[in-house]
Amino acid sequence: MRIHVVDHPLVAHKLTTLRDKRTDSPTFRRLADELVTLLAYEATRDVRTEQVDIDTPVARTTGVKLSYPRPLVVPILRAGLGMLDGMVRLLPTAEVGFLGMIRDESTLQASTYAARMPEDLTGRQVYILDPMLATGGTLVAAIKEMIRRGADDITAVVLLAAPEGVEIMERELEGTPVTVVTASVDERLNENGYIVPGLGDAGDRMYGQAD
Repeated sequence: MRIHVVDHPLVAHKLTTLRDKRTDSPTFRRLADELVTLLAYEATRDVRTEQVDIDTPVARTTGVKLSYPRPLVVPILRAGLGMLDGMVRLLPTAEVGFLGMIRDESTLQASTYAARMPEDLTGRQVYILDPMLATGGTLVAAIKEMIRRGADDITAVVLLAAPEGVEIMERELEGTPVTVVTASVDERLNENGYIVPGLGDAGDRMYGQAD
């Protein structure tokens, strides 16, 4: 597994405002969207392309276009939805799937309650969107589901990661071709499984509490 921390002043600037507890939901959503676009630029560096011949107003030349089958972008509900626009802004021809997962707050284990995507992902590059890599359980379960469907090139785009979650993923997904792209690997998890210093509950900060 490969971890890529995007080191860029604009990434650090937007992440600082996201961390600030005074940042309201509309601003949080907008900045998360902008930050994901910056992360997506790095996450798609190895997106598959093929050559195509075109005519410019001046001459004939050779360029590239995205290869078939198209990449698949999969936000993990619900907080991952807030990252979708920022990702497809760079990949407008990508297909979009959805994966609903919920974490048991007592065991910190993730389970799937909804999935909408092709059953066969053979040959597809898959980009999973989830704001937080905390305990790692949700992303591990999501990635294993993609592998079960045949995916062999998976990138997880997360706003923040915790060392404990990275360690769990490296152990549980050893030998799996997975890349994690993030704005920061933070200090640690607290006793409740939240990233420290983190930014709180990303879903609640994007959309408010919906109990």
